[in-house]
Amino acid sequence: MDQIKLNGMMFYGYHGVFPEENKLGQRFTVDIELFTDLKKAGQSDDIQDSMDYGQVYQVTQRVVEGEAKNLIETVAEDISKALFEQFGMLQAVSIYIDKPGPPIPGYYESVGVEIYRERQDDV
Repeated sequence: MDQIKLNGMMFYGYHGVFPEENKLGQRFTVDIELFTDLKKAGQSDDIQDSMDYGQVYQVTQRVVEGEAKNLIETVAEDISKALFEQFGMLQAVSIYIDKPGPPIPGYYESVGVEIYRERQDDV
């Protein structure tokens, strides 16, 4: 399966289980791998045969900068659902969300979650 990758997208959101995270917010970095067949796009050189990276960014931005969630696991799940709804040619997606400097005891560069989802018949 071919892939389109969007790396290091940065957004500001209010996700977390601690009240200060919901009030102050923080930066989130998102990497996405989109799995689809790109042969037709490679032959036609037509964006209609591929997935518009700008639209992928906008879908991701709406979720990350939208309604606050307790868990970044939920944010990742919501991104995957929105991408499957927006892009009929999308067969699978891998999403990594990185949360720099989490407000938990200890010293961390970041914490993150990665999910992989495939298109289901009911999507």
